[in-house]
Amino acid sequence: MNRRDSLLAALVASIWGFNFVVIDWGMAGIPPLLFAAIRFTFVVVPAVFFVARPDAPWRVVAAVGVFMSLGQFGFLYVSMDAGMPPGLAALVLQAQVIFTILIAAGVLRELPTPAQVAGVLIGTVGLAVVAVGRGGNITATALALCVLAALSWGIGNVISRSSGVRGGLSLTVWSAVVVPVPLLALSLAVDGPAAVGDALASFSWQAALSTLYTAGLASLVGYGVFNTLLSRNPSSSVVPWVLLAPVVAMASAWTLLDQRPNGAELAGGLVLVAGVLVAMRPPRWGLGRRPLGADVGDGAHGLPELGQPVALVLPDEPDAPGERIGA
Repeated sequence: MNRRDSLLAALVASIWGFNFVVIDWGMAGIPPLLFAAIRFTFVVVPAVFFVARPDAPWRVVAAVGVFMSLGQFGFLYVSMDAGMPPGLAALVLQAQVIFTILIAAGVLRELPTPAQVAGVLIGTVGLAVVAVGRGGNITATALALCVLAALSWGIGNVISRSSGVRGGLSLTVWSAVVVPVPLLALSLAVDGPAAVGDALASFSWQAALSTLYTAGLASLVGYGVFNTLLSRNPSSSVVPWVLLAPVVAMASAWTLLDQRPNGAELAGGLVLVAGVLVAMRPPRWGLGRRPLGADVGDGAHGLPELGQPVALVLPDEPDAPGERIGA
């Protein structure tokens, strides 16, 4: 990659990393499922009127939306509302790489490479260290919900990969069509109509700015730039930049929210990221189709919308889809 594209990749990863802090800041006083529903309403409208529908069956687009957006961000927002710090949430979401490799091996029969097996084992150890050594303000429920968000993201990656749908802005926008109404219905059921009505009536300026950032900058602009970079550079040069997002998220939360990870959380997070890096190493041998996850890029078809949407792109296969990356 040239210097301009490297700077753009670093900028997008930074936008996605800071996104976690913006979510935490804007969600104050708003039920998390409602807040996620509002975010995806603005991902869809007005973009759906200007972005062409992806060339894929509706059932595939809907399934991607259910797991990559509805599941991932529903669980993530509830997890953060339950006390999961933004920085640690960004790190734990990287477990989606582990889940994607495992699910793909079982469902698609895409056997992992030795590096991927090692990466899964290392990443699992890191996740266990985070779970055991988490601070007292982080409940087991909050951590479990964040892990479920990563699992949902991983399932969405496999669905998108198996369908052959090319990732991009169109899939990000159109798959989000199935997200707002179910999230709103869940919020009404969990929080009650009165709480939802009060939150909408008192929707603050910081909640509005947070929504504009997460929907406009993180989802639409972020994925648009990232997919452009993937279109003109090898995925192995672009995708690793996504791992800058958890670093930005932790640094931002530490600086702005005074949320300092303890030693075990930091060490476990570093081990988890190390496992992801090992799993991302492309194989140097083999013929034909390479295993899923040979090259890893929010969450959102991201990456994530991280988170948001990590994209899984097969090296030496220019038509392979890139999935959700950021948060």
